[in-house]
Amino acid sequence: MFDHRIIPLQNRVLVPMARVLAKRGVRADALSWTGFGLGVVAFGLIWANWYLAGLLAIAANRLVDGLDGSVARATSPTDRGAFLDIVLDFAFYTLVPLAFALADPDANALAAAVLIASFVGTGTSFLAFSLIAERRGLRSAKFPAKGIYYVGALAEGAETIAVFVAMCLVPTYFPAIAYGYAALCAITTALRLRLGMAMLRDG
Repeated sequence: MFDHRIIPLQNRVLVPMARVLAKRGVRADALSWTGFGLGVVAFGLIWANWYLAGLLAIAANRLVDGLDGSVARATSPTDRGAFLDIVLDFAFYTLVPLAFALADPDANALAAAVLIASFVGTGTSFLAFSLIAERRGLRSAKFPAKGIYYVGALAEGAETIAVFVAMCLVPTYFPAIAYGYAALCAITTALRLRLGMAMLRDG
């Protein structure tokens, strides 16, 4: 919902940093792996009930994740890099609720399972639509720099990170936050399904 609105601000912050990194020979793939490593650190910290430290690791993950795309565009974007970025992003998104489930299984496990299941819906609807859109040569007007067709919705990356921040700040409310966001993800999946069926009707 907000991803396309924050891209200009994100570019103003990240592009100068990315240019410096690119000039020093830092590769986008290396940043993707570094960002995922920070995500794994966040997973471990949250599992250990160190929620604020986990929040800092999530913030670092998002910074590096933003830089990998900017570095790629400052050099030469590749399909391999786009693939790696997407896979690691989706893996990271599931690690956070899993960490909360492990941190307090009695209170959080069911809510985490529901949230992860909702992520499957948003992820599959996103990737399936992107695959067909790519075959048809469609390009997203809101996200022209993305490596694949990026279909917007209610629950996108910015909203997901905001939810993770809230979970880390008030971990005792994890179940309520998880159930609420899972409902938003379910609506997102339904809207994408409706959009896809309408746009791809002639196929």
